[in-house]
Amino acid sequence: MDASQKVTNLPPSIDAVVELLKSQGYIADRALSTVVFLALKMGRPLFLEGEAGVGKTEIAKVLSEALGRKLIRLQCYEGLDVNAAVYEWNYSAQMIEIRLAEAAGELDRDRLGQDIFSERFLTKRPLLQALEAPKGGAPVLLIDELDRTDEAFEAFLLEVLSDFQVTIPELGTVKAEEPPIVIITSNRTREVHDALKRRCLYHWVGYPDAAREVAIIKARRPEASEKLAREVVGFVQALRGGELYKAPGVAETLDWVSALHELDAVALDPQTVNDTLGVLLKYQDDIVRMEGSEAKRILDQIKAEIAAMART
Repeated sequence: MDASQKVTNLPPSIDAVVELLKSQGYIADRALSTVVFLALKMGRPLFLEGEAGVGKTEIAKVLSEALGRKLIRLQCYEGLDVNAAVYEWNYSAQMIEIRLAEAAGELDRDRLGQDIFSERFLTKRPLLQALEAPKGGAPVLLIDELDRTDEAFEAFLLEVLSDFQVTIPELGTVKAEEPPIVIITSNRTREVHDALKRRCLYHWVGYPDAAREVAIIKARRPEASEKLAREVVGFVQALRGGELYKAPGVAETLDWVSALHELDAVALDPQTVNDTLGVLLKYQDDIVRMEGSEAKRILDQIKAEIAAMART
């Protein structure tokens, strides 16, 4: 039986995936819903690339909630190794066990070796946890920001994803009875090796268009008025078309809507925009470039466009 046959309770169609994600407040386009459906159906890892804040990580969280699966997250960083990603031995506890055995006069080294290298002294990290399917089905394994690691870890991960197994010299091989649902994300700070990408289904997660971003706000921040949502999206979309060091992602859009709601704003005005740019933009150079007359120019243009649309 292959991996896709072992995973149960999965959406039966692309439309079902759209509705599944929507039920958790994630408004996905057809292309993303299709690749999610195929990854689930084929039992293949899903590799998502895109700018920070466009919703790559959220896909794993939403699938975990919607499918009722445990979410196991491996947050990647420079220098990540097997000890932090897969397993390590609890050396302190092992030393205590050895000293207790010596104090009790237990000098059988073979038996002691078996005892201290048993599973009770094993610290299981995310990749090993993901191979041990809990009740309720295989977990969702999120390998977040893989591009932050080095090529050596990437090569090791390739082996794990090929067979969904890990060999622990002292205990043997641990193989997943039911492979986890794997979501890998990258912000593309460096290129991930082609060999790993070939093991996965690939999708570039871009910024949403205006209509979908308004829908995202309605789903995730229903307290925001229609007028505010449209003005916020218009302003954010204009910023993304400009020359910024870091354009705001969907995460920043939602944060900005939340901040504006806390300020009881029902529409944008130049003063409120200038006062809250730090919620939307994360670099001082970008804030300086946008505040003042530039922010007012963009806001005036957005309001004029919305008014023109309302008249048609």
